[in-house]
Amino acid sequence: MTTIYVGNLPFTATEDEVRALFERHGKVESVKLINDRETGRPRGFAFVDMAAGEAQTRFNRRTVSRWVDVRCA
Repeated sequence: MTTIYVGNLPFTATEDEVRALFERHGKVESVKLINDRETGRPRGFAFVDMAAGEAQTRFNRRTVSRWVDVRCA
C-alpha cells in the first residue's frame, strides 16, 4: 500500500468526494482529511492510501483535476 499526499484541496472537500475522485484510478483503502488541532477546521490537504503499483504509476507528481495536486508521500 502507498500513501499519497493530496494538496490544494478546497476547505469544503469531504472524504467521500476525495474517495470518489481517486476511485476512478483504482481501489482506495482509506482517506484522511487533515484538520487543524486547535480550531478543528480543514487544512486543505489529505492522505489517500491505495495499492502501491496503482498509486505510483498513476499519480507521481501529477495534477488529477484542476484543484488537486498529488505526490506519493
